[in-house]
Amino acid sequence: MAHILVAEDESKIALSLAKALEAEGHLASVAADGRQAWQLLSEGEFDLVILDLGLPEMDGIDVLRQARASGQATPILILTARDALEDRVAGLDAGADDYLVKPFALAEVLARVRALLRRGSSDLPRRISVEDLTIDLLQRRAWRSDDLLDLTTKEFEVLALLAQNAGKPVTREMLGKVVWNNIPRVTSLNNVIDVHIARLRRKVDDPFAIPLIHTKRGVGFVLGATPEP
Repeated sequence: MAHILVAEDESKIALSLAKALEAEGHLASVAADGRQAWQLLSEGEFDLVILDLGLPEMDGIDVLRQARASGQATPILILTARDALEDRVAGLDAGADDYLVKPFALAEVLARVRALLRRGSSDLPRRISVEDLTIDLLQRRAWRSDDLLDLTTKEFEVLALLAQNAGKPVTREMLGKVVWNNIPRVTSLNNVIDVHIARLRRKVDDPFAIPLIHTKRGVGFVLGATPEP
């Protein structure tokens, strides 16, 4: 059983979602505005959040940003009427795990909830260490030689994916799928990835004697003390 927060100001939708979640054996709590949602999220332990963006009192995107800024790694599914590409990009860039546009099929919402709960209950360790680099996947922070690294949300996600595959090449295709959700962009995604890798190198490698982020030409990127031949 999972404890799920439904942040939705349309009472009929909120009630429908809560009943469907409870029918699947979960415990559902409902917040009717953004401030209440943030208060419940900051005070309670939830396994997943279903978050509307158009909430009164406090916009859903601000709830999302505050949750991620505070180090919360709770899976968040955005469920909103905002269907513009820039809204999707903003939501996912702010740290959402999935994005679904209204009107929606209840069966699809439940399927996405199950997928996110499976991902959240995986056996991944909370912390990953590679040489003197430590990454906390729950707090979404990283240190090198005990120095806290000042990483953006996307930089952390790129570094986390590299760390989860330490010693193995991570392709641009993997980065695009996992970090950027393959959202179409005006700028080439390869260029965007290269910019983030360059910024990571300046923060993770340049101040230290041993570089950890290596390029395997024609394949991708590898995190480790020594690059693969």
